[in-house]
Amino acid sequence: MAERLIYLPLGGAGEIGMNAYVYGYGAPGKERLILVDLGVTFGDMDGSPGIDLIMPDIAWLVENRSRLEGIFITHGHEDHLGALGHLWSRLDVPIYARQFTGALCRLKLEEAGLPGEAVNITGPRPEVTQLGPFTVQFVPVSHSIPESAALIIDTPAGRIVHTGDFKLDGTPVVGDPFDPIMWHEIASEGRGIKVLTCDSTNVFSTHPGRSEALLANPILEWVMAQKNMVIATTFASNIARLKTLSEAAIASGRKVCLLGRAMRRMVSVGLETGVLTDFPDTISPDEAAAMPRGKVMLLVTGSQGERRAASAQLSRGRYLGLSLKEGDSFLFSSKTIPGNERPVGRIMNAFSELGVDVYDADDGLFHVSGHANRPDIEALHDLLKPEIVIPMHGEHMHLREHVQIARAKGLGAEIVTNGTMIDLGGERPRIVDQVETGRLYLDGSVLIGSMDGIVRDRIRMALNGHALVSVIVDEDDNVLPDAWVELMGLPGRTRSGEDLARHIEGELSEFLESADNRTVRDDAKMDEAIRKIARQVSMEEIGKKPEVTVIISRLMAD
Repeated sequence: MAERLIYLPLGGAGEIGMNAYVYGYGAPGKERLILVDLGVTFGDMDGSPGIDLIMPDIAWLVENRSRLEGIFITHGHEDHLGALGHLWSRLDVPIYARQFTGALCRLKLEEAGLPGEAVNITGPRPEVTQLGPFTVQFVPVSHSIPESAALIIDTPAGRIVHTGDFKLDGTPVVGDPFDPIMWHEIASEGRGIKVLTCDSTNVFSTHPGRSEALLANPILEWVMAQKNMVIATTFASNIARLKTLSEAAIASGRKVCLLGRAMRRMVSVGLETGVLTDFPDTISPDEAAAMPRGKVMLLVTGSQGERRAASAQLSRGRYLGLSLKEGDSFLFSSKTIPGNERPVGRIMNAFSELGVDVYDADDGLFHVSGHANRPDIEALHDLLKPEIVIPMHGEHMHLREHVQIARAKGLGAEIVTNGTMIDLGGERPRIVDQVETGRLYLDGSVLIGSMDGIVRDRIRMALNGHALVSVIVDEDDNVLPDAWVELMGLPGRTRSGEDLARHIEGELSEFLESADNRTVRDDAKMDEAIRKIARQVSMEEIGKKPEVTVIISRLMAD
């Protein structure tokens, strides 16, 4: 049976976030496998209320873990490594990453009580990692976090380039610049590039990407123009931006205070691993509170409106002894991710009510993207000249647009969404299997399946309220006629002004008094009838059908 080269996304293809990509080589069904990235996405109150983290369901990979050689992590963003602490123990294979990323991986594992020594620190190209039929190199690329890497995956069927998240930035401030000479070498080695698996996030942005270094002057000018306290937020992992902001603060005679655990951690890991140098000394919140307001810059977490982050805490009044006042200036040096507009807007409005002047990055002066725009994606196509392009890291419309661009250049290309297994060994990609995929939710401290019904029930209760009905059956199977009803999340009174709970109790009492013995003895029939009456009465009186819990207490004879 001919061997094949397979690609199977379990997350990140047809969505932005939750990246997890499987590659395999060997006889069908017996391929040796590697996994690239294992990330998370974040819940929202509309679709997943109460859920903090969402991660790919890796059941297929767990079933086949005897074939899994290892996990490669391209960079340190949560959507690429955030699930390690929750899911690695189900796979129990070595993890490979560059130094800065590896340090973050180890922290993830150790915080979950898992062995940090599972992480293997790997140097950039030309260093290679040999796992089964795969020879893998980390290739430095520029992105919005240090030491991001594309992967060269050499197999007997040809060379794969997996870009990870990247941009074409020759002056990224912190981290590796994009090196076109090295990429020309990669493209010309051996038989060339068989497959390019490519970032699609900014495929609809038609202008060339901008360098991180271009922000230094606008940010400095903005900071110099402010009279009172300056506060700025950005992604905690964007160490280059933190450095630019802090250097502007120092140049304007201000001290820098970092607020937020994630931001302090990123700076600390950056310094420890040597990717961040010459970062200004920072002061504590207590020291910042004691200084004149015009001599302080706060760098804070919460650029996406996260309710527990420092930005949101400050917008509610006070955080770690610090509060914002009229005339202070707050800068969002970040792009609002689609879906986060409302929480970010709430924070902006809260600051406005405090008299704080709010600035955002919509005009492009204070933020540049970490992802390649359309002209840069096309430039990579032209540079590498792959036989096949597989778009990833994008919603379906991004993948589709990317495929059309590639096909217009005469390249083989295919939309491959989560759960679709394709064979890349031929001249054109070929679908060979469909794997059931889903999502796992971190609900508090417990992992649950997205189809378990827990979140569905939570949404139903949020939309329709809840009624608890309690009835008592005595030892002779006589129902006590006084049912008891407690309501949650429902109006207390009907349209006519009656007490809703008492009204439901009255209707239930009539039913219980006339219920036949066969129904009374059958808990399932009693539950169904009581539930139906409670929902029907509520619908008639207030226009809502609540979720109903029925408790039937049966008294036992002595």
